[in-house]
Amino acid sequence: MGDAAGIGPELVVKLFANGLPAPAVVYGDTGSLVRAAGFLALSQVHIREFASMNNYLQESLTGHVATPATSDAVVIPVINCAPPIPASLPLGQVSKEAGQGAYAYLCQAIDDAMAGQIVAIVTAPLHKVSLKMAGVDHPGHTEILAQRSGAGQVGMMLLNDELRVLLVTIHIPLSAVPQQVTYENECTAIRLAHQACRQLGIEHPRVAVAGLNPHAGEEGRFGLEDVNIIAPAIEYMREQGVNVSGPYPGDTIFMRARKGEFDIVVAQYHDQGLIPVKYLGVDNGINVTVGLPFIRTSVDHGTAFDIAGQGVADESSLRVAFELAMKMRVVPE
Repeated sequence: MGDAAGIGPELVVKLFANGLPAPAVVYGDTGSLVRAAGFLALSQVHIREFASMNNYLQESLTGHVATPATSDAVVIPVINCAPPIPASLPLGQVSKEAGQGAYAYLCQAIDDAMAGQIVAIVTAPLHKVSLKMAGVDHPGHTEILAQRSGAGQVGMMLLNDELRVLLVTIHIPLSAVPQQVTYENECTAIRLAHQACRQLGIEHPRVAVAGLNPHAGEEGRFGLEDVNIIAPAIEYMREQGVNVSGPYPGDTIFMRARKGEFDIVVAQYHDQGLIPVKYLGVDNGINVTVGLPFIRTSVDHGTAFDIAGQGVADESSLRVAFELAMKMRVVPE
């Protein structure tokens, strides 16, 4: 469900109210979802709480899960694995309670995915400041997913109908990026980009790598990372059987990929990769964590505190993320 003070609860309620292509449960707060259904005036939505995924599965198998009383009614099953969010919690503001909840919901979903009880996790947005207030020393979903699942090396891929991008570095200061542009990190990102495309059903991916410096270093005139680090990593991964090329100037490679020359671009840092994707629109943008032992997709926008509780949040990105999760597959490295 994400942060209870953001738009996550209303996105989830709208998603269920408009129908889903596969069964799903919500890891979140019952009261927050009831409140969202109320201000959305969705009287046909009924929230049903379960103590755990085991409890839900047992009742589902025995046919004891409540069915809608009328044909237009919608039941949202909720696994509430954290202390209830106070009804007085103001929407649109950071809070320790919302941060604690968001972290607990995600951790329980990860544990259930690792236990094979769910096949995919689709996440609504959380807030990094709320997480910090709750004492969570992770900057976002990706790092929590990697640590909790024990996956180790994971990558963040952003995609829409026109472009796919995987990042070498994620949530670090721009000044720290050059130190993290290492041979090992480049090889990992290229491998994960190849793997991500295969998870999407692209059997023979074409991977392009963006350079770190302007003009991809201009043969060393504008920096040596592209020549001394990125290019050798590309050559090694090519020897390993990956169809990868570059480094290409960052100001042109995304357009080349958008036109169909490549299946995915490996970007060196957060904004280099995310600006091109988000410029094309966030309504159908998706965030995918690559390298996990299960599928995880997410919206590519934030908690939108400025419109939380107004009923105007668009659930399109969450729906696209859900539909993509159902299409993806876990593939061996």
